[in-house]
Amino acid sequence: MNQDNQFQTRVPIVDKEVTWDKTQVIMSKTNAFGIIEYANEVFVDVCGYEDYELMGQPHNIIRHPDMPKVIFKVLWENLKQGKNFHAIVKNLAKSGRYYWVITDFDIARDENGVIVNYFARRQAVPQEVVSLHIEPLYKKLLQIEAASGVEFSEKYLIGFLEEKKRSYIEYIKELIYEHEKAQSKFANYEMKAEDEEVEKGFFSRLFGR
Repeated sequence: MNQDNQFQTRVPIVDKEVTWDKTQVIMSKTNAFGIIEYANEVFVDVCGYEDYELMGQPHNIIRHPDMPKVIFKVLWENLKQGKNFHAIVKNLAKSGRYYWVITDFDIARDENGVIVNYFARRQAVPQEVVSLHIEPLYKKLLQIEAASGVEFSEKYLIGFLEEKKRSYIEYIKELIYEHEKAQSKFANYEMKAEDEEVEKGFFSRLFGR
């Protein structure tokens, strides 16, 4: 799940965004170890890999080198505990181009309560949120990882969020909500950051649950 894969090293990085219909939802299913078992047509179209190239491959086949390792560390720590996790992620297409998404997961267990599958939904992220807030933070985390390792990247992230008085999920929720509110998408939707039920409702609206 965390090991590098052979495809990624062959992909030339291109500093251009994938052109795709950002109203669509990218969906995939993996086993408990992050191995792809299903990818919907949107996933195939956006990432550029054929179905047969994706099946049986680790999901990090689309991991972009601009992504800090600490974000995936936190994501997988939550998923393994059976907790959904909303993360903003820069993915790498087969063409070398990138696309930004926010994640949403359903977690399937067997009759003994053991996690057997993760069903992932991914939607586009507003460009302003990425360029103004996420890219500068991720660039800093990458620099720290290169200089001092993931441990100190995580310490920085914790300190950054403590200063904001937010969890990671609360922070990105607030960024997206403020952007959408400015666009009048949720003009009649009042949200309190500390309200867990409202948080759940926000992501339900975002992912059309």
